[in-house]
Parts: sequence; C-alpha cells; structure tokens
Amino acid sequence: MSVKKVVILFSGEGSNMVNIIQTLHPHQVEVVAVMTNKPDANGIAKAKDLGVEVLVLDHRDYESRELFDGALVKKIEGLDVDLVVLAGFMRILTPVFTDHVKAINIHPSLLPKFKGANALERSYHDSDDIVGVSTHMVVSEVDGGELVMQKSFDKSGMDFESFKEKIHACEHVIYPLSILKVLA
Repeated sequence: MSVKKVVILFSGEGSNMVNIIQTLHPHQVEVVAVMTNKPDANGIAKAKDLGVEVLVLDHRDYESRELFDGALVKKIEGLDVDLVVLAGFMRILTPVFTDHVKAINIHPSLLPKFKGANALERSYHDSDDIVGVSTHMVVSEVDGGELVMQKSFDKSGMDFESFKEKIHACEHVIYPLSILKVLA
C-alpha cells in the first residue's frame, strides 16, 4: 500500500499538527506541507523544526471568505493530497472550499452538541458530566459533517485547566486514528 499524502491547516500553536506529524509522518502518512492563515502563528516554527514545508496564505489579503477559500483550494490542489486535515484552523469555510476538498476536522465536544465557537467552554459549563471530542468530515455546515470518531470521559470534579488538558489528550489519541480511518 502506498503512503497517502495530507496537508495540515492550522492557525495557532499547532499542538494537534505536531502530534499528527510525530505520530504518522512519514511512514503511515506523508505530511507534504502545513498551511496557516496567520503569518505569526507559533506553529510555523514547530513545523519547520520537524522538517515539514510551511505555506502561509494570509486571509487578510483577500476581500472575501470566498476569494480566500478559492486561493486555498488552488494551493491544495497543487499539492496533490489525499486528505486535508484541519488542526485548529480557525476559519469558517465556504462551499468554495467544502464542495471541492476532502477534509477532516476535530472539535472539542461530543457533536452534535456545542457546534461552532467556544465549544470547550460551553462543554465544560454544561450540566452533562460525560464530555469529549469528535472528528468529522468537513461540510458547509459548521461542525455538521459525518462523524468519524468520538472519545468521551467523565469531567466530574475537574477544574477547567484539568478538563482542557484531558480534551487535548483525547484529541491527540483520536485524531491520528481518525485520519488513518478516513484514508483506509
């Protein structure tokens, strides 16, 4: 079986990006590049340290979401990848992207609960003690795509920092597994 190729999109620290590269690249999945919409993202240096090409496409250089998404799709098509992995890519994507790119995303709640922004905080403050993370295919509805995988835990008695750490630990477990599942 040939190694599948992915590109990872991120906007900030890049902790999920780093985890995916360290877990899967280059033997199970080839990360051909990472892309960010923020020229000052801290994850840029991390990706370079791991020897992965970094591409920067600043969304502020485009007059609309659709123009940015079109430029993003064009860059991705030039990379000839099997899957786009959103790892903390903090942009709402339009159908210009979602209708043309096969992509997976991770979300810090048990979808369909708490779609969209501030899901971590909303999940923590919710009365349900069973919480977790979800991976899903990317469609035009925010956090509305087909579920790939979920991992849950009981947050009873946790303070917010412990909860956040546990969410990130769950993300680091299921995201590489979810990518392999989608590429299988």
